Amino acid sequence: MAASDSDYLRFFPYGSPYDNQREAMDRIREALEEGRDTLFEGACGTGKTLAALAPALDYARETDKTVVITTNVHQQMRQFVREAREIHAGEDLRAVVFRGKGSMCHIDVDYQECQVLRDNTYDLAESEAEIEQLERRAEELLEAANEGDDDAAEARAAVMDELEAAREEKETKADAATCDHYERNLTADTDAFYDWLYDGVRTPDEIYEYAGQQGFCGYELLKDGLEDIDLVVCNYHHILDPQIREQFFRWLGKEPEDVVTVFDEAHNIEDAARDHASRALTERTLDAAVKELADSEDARARPALNVVRAFRAALVNTYEDELGPGDYRDIGDSWTDIPVRNDEGRDNLTRAFLARYEGQGIRSDIKQAKSLGEELDEEYERQYKRGETTTRTECQSLQVAEFVASWIEEGADLGRYPVVGVRRHEGTDDVYGRAELYACIPSEVTGELFDSVHATVLMSATLRPFDVTEAVLGMEEPETMAYGLSFPEGRRRTFAVDTPPLFASKRDDPEVQEQIADALRDATRFTPGNTLVFCPSYAEAERYHGLVGGNTYLDEPGVAADDLREEFVADDGATLFTSLWGTLAEGVSFDDDDARTVVVVGVPYPHLDERSEAIQESYDDIFESDDAGWRYAVEIPTVRKTRQALGRVLRSPDDYGVRVLLDRRYTGASVREMGEYSVHDTFPEEERAEIVDVNPEKLRYAVHNFYTDMDAWDGDPPRP
Repeated sequence: MAASDSDYLRFFPYGSPYDNQREAMDRIREALEEGRDTLFEGACGTGKTLAALAPALDYARETDKTVVITTNVHQQMRQFVREAREIHAGEDLRAVVFRGKGSMCHIDVDYQECQVLRDNTYDLAESEAEIEQLERRAEELLEAANEGDDDAAEARAAVMDELEAAREEKETKADAATCDHYERNLTADTDAFYDWLYDGVRTPDEIYEYAGQQGFCGYELLKDGLEDIDLVVCNYHHILDPQIREQFFRWLGKEPEDVVTVFDEAHNIEDAARDHASRALTERTLDAAVKELADSEDARARPALNVVRAFRAALVNTYEDELGPGDYRDIGDSWTDIPVRNDEGRDNLTRAFLARYEGQGIRSDIKQAKSLGEELDEEYERQYKRGETTTRTECQSLQVAEFVASWIEEGADLGRYPVVGVRRHEGTDDVYGRAELYACIPSEVTGELFDSVHATVLMSATLRPFDVTEAVLGMEEPETMAYGLSFPEGRRRTFAVDTPPLFASKRDDPEVQEQIADALRDATRFTPGNTLVFCPSYAEAERYHGLVGGNTYLDEPGVAADDLREEFVADDGATLFTSLWGTLAEGVSFDDDDARTVVVVGVPYPHLDERSEAIQESYDDIFESDDAGWRYAVEIPTVRKTRQALGRVLRSPDDYGVRVLLDRRYTGASVREMGEYSVHDTFPEEERAEIVDVNPEKLRYAVHNFYTDMDAWDGDPPRP
């Protein structure tokens, strides 16, 4: 039975929820009681976060569980903090925002060094505490002995022996590298910090600043303060990485079955899970491992070198064989794939490795390399703890041995795509390579996660079709719900414009470009406010930014978009050109006339390289269908991105706007005329029902008439 309003609505900080929100809360609460996962699609601006959080927090409070809400979009992280603060203002709630130590360290060391410093500091503080305890006990026994207690004198002698041994042990630790901030965590009173932490919802930046002022390590205090927390806000990394997740849950003081996870922007989980399941090894790590092993006198170094040198030579020869002299000039500082798969057996890198290996047995030599690497890694840690090195050395041989073992054992498995990459080093300008074992099947990560926690809520504006999401992520019979825009339908229009389909082969056609540019000019001219234009790539955005002209802004790759967005929304009658695959396509709101019209140019299929083909092949095999790969891995994710872009406008019941799909493939007529090239039917049914087919020359009238009906113009509107 669903909980009553008086239960979960205490975590709803506003007046009354929308009808859809209330229904979603009931259904999510019931699913949580049954331990079932939920797929929750809700149109942008309809309050998904609170619809998921309110019942989840209520259920967790009742059953002594912790809610973890996560996203990979910075804008959404900030939104979570705002929502949590609103809840906290009206209800007793312990909530923290967690971030990795890299951005919270006051002495700027990496994770491994931090762990060693932490352990050394803890050991030293423990020794000092033991000495203080023994000194107090010795004084007490001395007083008793002076008063004639013979047993006390004998006991004191034993305590003094312990005290001398403890002091000697402390001396051995005195030169070890330690952290002053963490030492203060262990020795000072931290009650005031935790009173401050729980008295609000603090961001990691606020924690860093407050702790730094007190001389504390805020990251370690935050970790220690995670127990008995109602709500944790974090990024995908802490939940999708299996090793980090296990550690994270330990910090929470919870078993996985006592955690409820809520994923926002959940249409992104598929790609994120692939990244977390993939492994890579660079040529530079191989070079470091060769040097490390060559310097070792251990007998295991020789068989280990057999493996490392052969794999390095194979990697270099593999990419050199594929690259001509002219190709090197085009290599930049981003990784460029060199496919190595071979239809006739193992990949080309593995073949080259086997041809160059000269040892007595690969698996035996890898085992020797791992054994030696583990011992070297332990010795590096001891050296750092003893203060013999200023940084904690990473064992490169161990990293290589573990990777090569995976490459040999798993490289031919279904769902694994072996690939070589090359890039140019920014500092030296040298070209170097890496081997990567790319994971095509995200359910390897997500399926294990969903099975381990009590329940998961996946929410997004674009999760449908649910059967595809369920299959790809490895979910079993989740609760599914979808709510479209509940705002008045008369305050929006969605036009599919019958411009030529922007196939890759047609993008350089001047006639096609001019037709698209004309349609963009019409859409922007007859919009009373700003217009967002999403293109298939940054290159296309730059092209149409130049063709359309006027009061325009251009989002460029590698440039922070926050300042550009602020400048754009402060303007009036401006047009912003960006890529559909950029940071402005999701998780960012453009309220009211910040952006009245949004235009999607073309069907923005991603670059279809061999990685994409490997994913498609894996899906074809897993789902035993010849078209599952294209549909699941390309078409549906592309239309989801399009739907995300359309959701940047219309953020409240009072808002209004126009959405324009600029490509014949979106039109209803394309289903009959273009067959498999049409994407019209990939949209959910109720969204298809709102799409109005428009001829290019009529678009100006359609946009003009809508905004005139909305009385949107200050003064007389332009004449079409």
